[in-house]
Amino acid sequence: MATPSLRQLDIFAQMVASGSLSRCARDLGLTADAVARDLASLELRLGYRLFDDLAGAARLTAAGRKTAQAMTLLSQDQPENWQVDEAEAGLPESSPPSVSAVPSRESIVLAAPAPVFGHFQDALAAFEAANEDVAITLDLTVHLADEAGLALRRGKADIAYFYALGEVEGLPSRYGWSEQINLYVGADHPLSGRDSVAPKELAIMPTLRMEPRNGLRRIIDEALITGGVQLGDPVLETDNLFDIMTILREGAGCFAAFGPLARDLGRMAGIGRVALERPLPAIEIRQAVNPHSPDAAAALAEFLFL
Repeated sequence: MATPSLRQLDIFAQMVASGSLSRCARDLGLTADAVARDLASLELRLGYRLFDDLAGAARLTAAGRKTAQAMTLLSQDQPENWQVDEAEAGLPESSPPSVSAVPSRESIVLAAPAPVFGHFQDALAAFEAANEDVAITLDLTVHLADEAGLALRRGKADIAYFYALGEVEGLPSRYGWSEQINLYVGADHPLSGRDSVAPKELAIMPTLRMEPRNGLRRIIDEALITGGVQLGDPVLETDNLFDIMTILREGAGCFAAFGPLARDLGRMAGIGRVALERPLPAIEIRQAVNPHSPDAAAALAEFLFL
């Protein structure tokens, strides 16, 4: 999984299995503050909360439970990755059993970037509550059109949401919504207080970027090229958002983001937005549906557009 980092997923898995912050920190040989910081970074990346009262009972939120289930499926495909033990995690006994255990329950696989799942998690919960014979499984490994197309063609997904800069040839899809890319610097950076910044001024600026395989990094790089914006060489490539925020506040470079991550960065003290004289291309979130999927998948696809 390209987003978020495997370290954060490992810590999330251990936190689910341990059931408490102190026990998780002890099992990993880390401090409780370090575990909490990585989990906060993960929630920032995903755009939704994973746990209620992390320092107390550390119970999974509904979105956290869905994420844990999605990660369990990923670990089954990739045995070297971690697995989630639902009994140890304290998941409710009413959690949906596997499709193989209940053949009468129709299964829908929804593939989407985790921040996109955060956008309609309430709608998914409402659909499941109204359709008790349907179980929705998440695949959070799909980010871009090529990954979505492959998942649909192989029958690994019934509905796929993905990031794109417009319609994609060979992959019928429909437009959901757009999210604007913004550039962020430290609040004391010379470009932070400017009313307008020309793209050519960015070419000499050092940048902070996510890791090259990260799906968000790939679509941002494509948008920058399409928009004719060239940034300076990266001084840091990492999926650790706390490292990025620290360096931003210190004034060393700029960072491009969109979606929930951009929203949260814009609210943080010590970080400012660069006012480009022309906007960068917006990132589209598009939906594609497997035509061979059950009717319930088509119904869910329409429901998510209501």
